[in-house]
Amino acid sequence: MDVLFAETLDLQLEWAARNTPKMERRGVLVRTEIPQRIRAHVDELAATIGVPLLDLGVEGKDGTGLKTEIPWVRVFSRAESPRATSGWYLVYLFSADGERVYLSLNQGTTVWTGTDFAPREPAEIKARVAWARPRIEGLLSEWGGVQTDIKLAARKSRLGEGYEAGNVTAIEYRRDALPSESAFMDDLLYMAHLLRVLYKAGKTASYVPGDTPPEVLEAEEDAVKAARRRTVRARGQGIRLNEQERRALERHSVSMATDYFEAQGWSVKDVGLKESYDLLLSRGDERLHVEVKGTTSRGEQVVLTRAEVARQRALVPHNALVVVHSIELDRTAKPVSAIGGTLCCTSPWYIEDEDLSVVSYVYKTGL
Repeated sequence: MDVLFAETLDLQLEWAARNTPKMERRGVLVRTEIPQRIRAHVDELAATIGVPLLDLGVEGKDGTGLKTEIPWVRVFSRAESPRATSGWYLVYLFSADGERVYLSLNQGTTVWTGTDFAPREPAEIKARVAWARPRIEGLLSEWGGVQTDIKLAARKSRLGEGYEAGNVTAIEYRRDALPSESAFMDDLLYMAHLLRVLYKAGKTASYVPGDTPPEVLEAEEDAVKAARRRTVRARGQGIRLNEQERRALERHSVSMATDYFEAQGWSVKDVGLKESYDLLLSRGDERLHVEVKGTTSRGEQVVLTRAEVARQRALVPHNALVVVHSIELDRTAKPVSAIGGTLCCTSPWYIEDEDLSVVSYVYKTGL
């Protein structure tokens, strides 16, 4: 491993966007030889990460077409991180100046726009790192040399900045002090244990920053199923909610909204079972028609039906949207319970077309 890494770092000094003979050799190292060496240890890695053997992936990339300034080789769960733009994974990142390679616990830092890969918002990446680090903090003292900052010395690419921002923790290997293969593997297994902790935490978390909100994910998947698509193209990571959890969120958010409006002197009636909104408020001659949305996410997106949109547009200005976001789900309780959350109220609620995203269409075939 040390010989392969040393050669790759040497070739970094010869980097060119064109596929020169030296870049061809770098591609063989990154895409084939280093992954093959890591795959010799897949049994140990899969057991340490806590995934089935067939779920463990090892891949290297150095650019399709034009050669990237920062090549990488990653170890990942196919279920948790089906592509390098989503989820958490371990990745060897080779600095542009050829001085160092990092073994980084990192994440998807770009998003596909439909035409190319664009950097994720810095605030989103920062929030994800802030979520991840406390979950592994107690294990960092067990191993020497881990660090939170990495320096990839990228000169031409913004991807280097993304990798630096997305790093949760890393081990640095300097070009002039590369360890033995056994030391590399010891480090990789240690980091694999940290990855296992994050994967487990993600499964039990109410929400992980940057993930697609559960209700949006569900709406997108339902739209694909309704259209009878044979394959579902994953658009992002996210936690699916079961029916009991959805009901807990709904009851909790409606209860918080009821308390909020009653404190302002409104009489509140829950009409969600018969109307296309949730609460009917009265205060003297005043009436207010309220749509309530509860979510474990930060509330930046909520799902609305066509009926809800049409009804609320007809009710303006006597309407309101209440979003209760950042709700925590206690899955240890029987039944599951919803706790906390931040309530935001918009009234009157004007629904603009530019604030709506189409999930699916109904098409008139003319038959």
